[in-house]
Amino acid sequence: MKLLGHLLLLLIVTWTPASWGIVAEPDLPDSGVVSADVNHGMNPELDYGSFTGRVSDKDDDERIFKVNVENNNAKFFRAGDTVYFRVQGRETRQKCKGFVRNVEDFYFSMHVENLSPCWEEAAGYFRRGTVLKFESEVLAGRIFEATKYRDILLLRKEDSLRQLNGINHFLWTFDQQKVKVAADYDAQIVEIQRARQKALDDLIQQKQEQLLVQGELMKRLNEMDAALKFYQIERRELLTDRWNLDHDQALPVGQRPQETKKE
Repeated sequence: MKLLGHLLLLLIVTWTPASWGIVAEPDLPDSGVVSADVNHGMNPELDYGSFTGRVSDKDDDERIFKVNVENNNAKFFRAGDTVYFRVQGRETRQKCKGFVRNVEDFYFSMHVENLSPCWEEAAGYFRRGTVLKFESEVLAGRIFEATKYRDILLLRKEDSLRQLNGINHFLWTFDQQKVKVAADYDAQIVEIQRARQKALDDLIQQKQEQLLVQGELMKRLNEMDAALKFYQIERRELLTDRWNLDHDQALPVGQRPQETKKE
C-alpha cells in the first residue's frame, strides 16, 4: 500500500505541462493562404473516367442498381449516359454495360441488362456492398467541361469581388468622403467669394479713376472751346446783313438788296 502511494506521488510530481506530450499542430505555411485551395480544377495527370463505387441497393430482378461513390464527380452524370464496370476481384472478366437512370449526391442509379460478362452465375447472389470499378469516357469529358466552366466562374467571381470591394470601400468611407467633398466645395466657395470681392473692388477703383479722367477731359474740352472761340477768324465782307446795316446807319443804298456775292 505504501508502495502504491509513492507511485501516485511520483506520477503527480512528474505530470507537469511540459510532460503532457507533444501537441499536434497543423502544418501551416509561413506566408500566403492557409485555408484549403478551393480554386483547383482537374489534374491532367489523373484519369477521371475511372472510379470505384459500392452497390448500396438493387431491385429484385437485379437490373437496377444504386451505387454509392466516394468521389462526388458522379454528379456530372446525366440520365442515359453509358458506363462500363467490372466487379472487384474479377478484373479478368469482361466489362458489363450500364445506363445511368438517376443521379444524387454521392449516389447514382443505373440499369444493367446483363451481368453475365462481369459476374458468373456460379458466384451466386450479387450482394449489396459489392465494389465495382467503373470506366466512363463521358464522365471524363463532362469533368473537363466542368473545369473550363468553373474557370470562367472563378473569373466572374473575382470580377464581382473586385466590384464589391470597391462598393464596400465607398460605403465604409462614405462619411469621410462626404466631409471631404463638402470641404472641397467650401474652399471653392471661399475662393469664388474672394475673387468676387476682388473684382468688385477693382471695378470701384476703376470707376474712381474714370471719374478723375472724366473731370480732367471735361476741363480740357472747356479750355479748348474757349481757345477756339478766341482764335476764330471773322470774314471781311458781310454777305447777308450789309444792306440792312446800311439802312440802319442812314447810308445811301438802293431800294432793293443786292444779290449775294459769290466768291
